[in-house]
Amino acid sequence: MELYNEIIEKLDGLLGKSEPKRYEYNENKCWEDVGSHQLIMTRESAFELGGDNKPAVNFSCVSSSDYADKDEVLVYGKDLQELNSSASFARLVVLKVAELKGENDTDTEPLFRAIQDIDFVKYHVFPKGYMVRTSSDSFREQVRVSKDAVKSGISFEKIGNTYIRQYKKNPNILAVKVIFVTAEDADYDTMRADAKKTQEITKALSKILEGMSTDCHSCSLKPICDEVEGMKELHFGKEKKEFNQK
Repeated sequence: MELYNEIIEKLDGLLGKSEPKRYEYNENKCWEDVGSHQLIMTRESAFELGGDNKPAVNFSCVSSSDYADKDEVLVYGKDLQELNSSASFARLVVLKVAELKGENDTDTEPLFRAIQDIDFVKYHVFPKGYMVRTSSDSFREQVRVSKDAVKSGISFEKIGNTYIRQYKKNPNILAVKVIFVTAEDADYDTMRADAKKTQEITKALSKILEGMSTDCHSCSLKPICDEVEGMKELHFGKEKKEFNQK
């Protein structure tokens, strides 16, 4: 599962010049999850991540390589206790997964189903006092943080641990790196472009699974197949498998 490796390899150069704060995963330091969506009114809000039209980016990448070699949380820029007004924001997740094998090396179904399961997590974590609003079209993840949560000691370390705990319920996930970014010198525009690219890769996998035509000249996904190493092999491998079954 190396389709996202090029995106992962670029990350370090996009996160700002400051050294990150690093926290190893500790299940005992998870923030409370309230189990469902919550509404935080403006009057109850301390600040917003991605508020006041500031950048707010979210995406996840999976790989069987060692880009995430342990469960950890990284924070680039100010932590939640250091903020008192709206800030630029990105939450990026790098996941190390087990090699997913189907009937052969070009079987896309186990790969695509695993990516769907992993992406499902971001819609099923509900930290108390931390209201998340997402937009799949613009790749935004905007967060409203309550005054009560700030008073109670909310931090990116605790929020990250909560996400990791949820990811670790999937037996295919071997390690999770959750990256929070509020640094003003981070390259949010490029991160947003990479978020779009991860979505395009996943859409291409979905189309391959549906049995799309392998006439590259008529295919709207040709640019992503040309750019991403391994995509064409999956595509034509799927067609060969279906041909042999006829």
